Amino acid sequence: MNELETALNSNAMIKKAEVFISVNGELSAEIEQKRPIARVSTNVSYYIDDEGSYMPLSSNYAARVPLVTGNVKKNNLETVFQFAKVVDEDEFLKKHVVEIRQNDDNTLDFKIRKSDFTVHLGTLKMLSKKVNNFKAFYQKAFKDKILDNYKLVNLKFDKQVICTKK
Repeated sequence: MNELETALNSNAMIKKAEVFISVNGELSAEIEQKRPIARVSTNVSYYIDDEGSYMPLSSNYAARVPLVTGNVKKNNLETVFQFAKVVDEDEFLKKHVVEIRQNDDNTLDFKIRKSDFTVHLGTLKMLSKKVNNFKAFYQKAFKDKILDNYKLVNLKFDKQVICTKK
């Protein structure tokens, strides 16, 4: 049984596996699958799971998660993971964010569905404030039908959202 459990746990798609014999003598296995929250697409493609770990792509299933591009290294996923986790846990961001880009200086940009502007997030410092600033900007700009007027939305400053027009 231990060998079977070890074999299951060595699968990169499985978070946790337990193998046991039930009271009536049947061999049973409880398996918890990893859950992807972002898909890295650089020279090698893979998922980042909800614990920040590497997860291989599946030939049977494609998760609807943000695409991660830019300067991303498999051994340094922390910055991208922290933002992807916030996106995954926030209903508004989960619905709108389609791409996360890590720049050479480890700052982050993201793109949203149905708009062609880039949002420059900067660092993760004061992330919840930046997210709230973006939500307020988005709702106002959407209501005024001016989202398509911008090519860059910069959130890296504390008390303001700076927009560059097309």
